[in-house]
Amino acid sequence: MRDLLVLSRGRVQEIMEEAIEGGHFTRREGTTLARALIAAGLQQTQDVLADVEQLLGRGQSVAAAAGDVVLQQGDRVRRTAGIGSFPILRYDDLSSSQIAGRLKGLTAAQLRKVRDHERRNQQRKTILEAIERRLK
Repeated sequence: MRDLLVLSRGRVQEIMEEAIEGGHFTRREGTTLARALIAAGLQQTQDVLADVEQLLGRGQSVAAAAGDVVLQQGDRVRRTAGIGSFPILRYDDLSSSQIAGRLKGLTAAQLRKVRDHERRNQQRKTILEAIERRLK
């Protein structure tokens, strides 16, 4: 990133005008050079933005995974303390894979409660099958 140079289009044109007026090159040469510099700058800007977006995406994934672990632990604490009527906190906001990961540690009665809720609502086959495997 230390090689990064930021110049506005206006500043590039201003520098070219000064060079042309100073007789360093013709207007045609200045225009060609300015266009090349601006095109290269735009490409580099797009590359930097793509890198930033990729880094932000990674950060969101890490944050989501960390939040999921916290919610899993919260579920265990709530169940242990006997707080709440449904065994998985924010169930309807979770993906199938997140729910499958939270089935571990549930009692048969809690599994049946989750199964009944899933049957009444989204009826996701993967979750229902995972529950049935745990109930056997």
